[in-house]
Amino acid sequence: MCDETADPLRSIEFGLVTIPLQGESVSGDDYIIKPFHNGVLVAVVDGLGHGYEAARASGIAIAALDTYVHESIIPLVKHCHDALKGTRGVVMSIAKFNLPDNTLSWLGVGNIECVLLRADEKFAPSHERLLLRGGVLGYQLPTLRESIIPVMRGDTLVFATDGIRSGFEEGLKAGERPQQIADNIMTGFSRGTDDALVLVVRVVRYICK
Repeated sequence: MCDETADPLRSIEFGLVTIPLQGESVSGDDYIIKPFHNGVLVAVVDGLGHGYEAARASGIAIAALDTYVHESIIPLVKHCHDALKGTRGVVMSIAKFNLPDNTLSWLGVGNIECVLLRADEKFAPSHERLLLRGGVLGYQLPTLRESIIPVMRGDTLVFATDGIRSGFEEGLKAGERPQQIADNIMTGFSRGTDDALVLVVRVVRYICK
């Protein structure tokens, strides 16, 4: 049973670091954390290229996610695709924490890496990687398939745009705070050749039993 009066955002904590490409005043990388009835939407988007037009495309995607947050992931991504036509487009990784059944639904289009780190060291596998499908929202929409996996208290979701080198999840410590994890990844894995964003989201409590 879920506490209908509880704020879903109280079930998570997060850390964020984002920097634009050197010489740019805006970043094409953006994110949203948005509660809905008995759940939380988390997504990271990356407008193609960098600068104002990339930031504009990302802003359109974030606005569509905000508007249609109550819909399931596949229709939500399709709304973004429709809204982005005529722009340079974005890539996106998106997840929905479904609190009544303690599951996570996720989907990725493009190259934004997303990894779920397990808090329980006995859980196998110790981390799960989001399957990414090729495509660009607003231009080329691939066949969309969401995956649903269980989540437990302490599990940590890490998003990283392509301004971050792969392999960032190796050696991460479950006991570190989300902001510390985000800071460490940015410091150790930033390419320095593109906009970069790291978002770390951890389940800290249940509002449903």
